[in-house]
Amino acid sequence: MALWLSSTAHAATLVTAARRAAEAAGVTVSVTVVDTGGHLLIFRRDDRAVLISGETSIRKAYTALQLNAPTAELVGAVQPGGLFHTLPTALDRPLLFIAGGVPVRRDGRLIGAMGVGGAAPEQHHAFATAAVEALV
Repeated sequence: MALWLSSTAHAATLVTAARRAAEAAGVTVSVTVVDTGGHLLIFRRDDRAVLISGETSIRKAYTALQLNAPTAELVGAVQPGGLFHTLPTALDRPLLFIAGGVPVRRDGRLIGAMGVGGAAPEQHHAFATAAVEALV
């Protein structure tokens, strides 16, 4: 496999795996996959997923990509006194520091990111992590 999310087929694998994990948990979600430039590769919102889940999944994917870290690990960094406290409002493109965004890596290199929204943040992180593991 290439060292980047070179096609929507790779992105579709991530979306399918995340949605299967969500279905197994009995929840509906939105899933977003972006490439290394932060460009949308694929987006899918389940019919019954809350509308805001689309926006949150996009922002989580972008945040995980830009900081090359799972958003679950960054939540404390934006709290008052945290390393990134002012970062969410300092950029033109909004970041979102809620669990559910994860970078996608291949052979140790960042190749994109994905975000999940629509349920509880801990579930989002678990679904995204399971999807990335399915890509390997």
